[in-house]
Amino acid sequence: MSYLEYSVKQVPSGWRKVIHLNWALVLLLTAVAGVGFMMLYSVAGGSFSPWAEPQMKRFALGLVVMFTVAFVPVWFWRNMAALAYALSVLLLLFVELFGAVGMGAQRWIDLGFMRLQPSELTKITLVMILAAYYDWLDIKKVSRPLYVLLPLVLILLPTFLVLRQPDLGTALLLVAGGGVVMFVAGLHWAYFAAVIATGGGLVAGVFLSRGTEWQFLKDYQYRRIDTFLDPASDPLGAGYHITQSKIALGSGGWAGRGFMQGTQSRLNFLPEKHTDFIFTTLAEEFGFIGGFSLLALYALIIFFCIASALKTKDRFSSLLIFGISAAFFFYFALNMSMVMGLAPVVGVPLPLVSYGGSAMLVLMAAFGLVQSAHIHRPRGRS
Repeated sequence: MSYLEYSVKQVPSGWRKVIHLNWALVLLLTAVAGVGFMMLYSVAGGSFSPWAEPQMKRFALGLVVMFTVAFVPVWFWRNMAALAYALSVLLLLFVELFGAVGMGAQRWIDLGFMRLQPSELTKITLVMILAAYYDWLDIKKVSRPLYVLLPLVLILLPTFLVLRQPDLGTALLLVAGGGVVMFVAGLHWAYFAAVIATGGGLVAGVFLSRGTEWQFLKDYQYRRIDTFLDPASDPLGAGYHITQSKIALGSGGWAGRGFMQGTQSRLNFLPEKHTDFIFTTLAEEFGFIGGFSLLALYALIIFFCIASALKTKDRFSSLLIFGISAAFFFYFALNMSMVMGLAPVVGVPLPLVSYGGSAMLVLMAAFGLVQSAHIHRPRGRS
């Protein structure tokens, strides 16, 4: 045992947890949030209100939430996984019946001081319950059909409720995050091949059925597909968002126009510039270098999470970290793909950068779970 390890073990338990925090991860999260503050300040025309200041306060609260979750032993969160999942599903049912409506979607619970979006919480509780399930299940039984059924139900139930809001983006994130946990848990590749083949068949069926009496989608839904494939076909209507987004991305060039010099956002050509399309503002003002730098910060966050998952010998902790890392990856990957025109516009914000309360706090709580697993993993003999 090194002198440093010996010294750390002499520190009282509470302080030892502080020392064992993954401080690199904390600094990276703060750096990404700092980029968000800067861009929200810019899109408001050089003002901390109405977006940057509230976002700073939410991040400060988010840090408190993360540290609080982190200092609670990870076994407690394993025992709470089923209750947390059940609560999130009940909240989704509440939204279905009594939820607040905004921008044509019923996704929020109005708490007065803030709007809670239960689907954000479900992204994390789904990972928790799947990690707890596979921690309980004998690894030899993972691929047996009977034991695959329950995880599928756990994934499809909230996905169905989220699709009804409607929120296609979050539904895709739930399926993708749950799928990663099942894959890392050791589920046989044949199941994933079957899902991919089925998905490919459904997509082909959607296109082949167009114009027939048995077409799968409504006419307006086919028009949305046409707009995604060719935004220029309706530049002032359904293709307006992505057309303006591409203009902003292209005008940024290599180094960008400069801080607060973006014409697309400053002149209000860019819709949802403080939420879903904030990455285009960053790319316009700081160019390829700015966009790549943010992507590098995201990649480093995932790197430190995966490194922590590989070090822990606890199956629940490992699956939990892998699942949260995957959910985080799909989160920013889908947003960036969306604003570049590589994926349909599905209303997914850029994590820690876009303006929003529920997404920020839930994400910080998720990284609190990562920290809890990191802090409380076995660390040699005392």
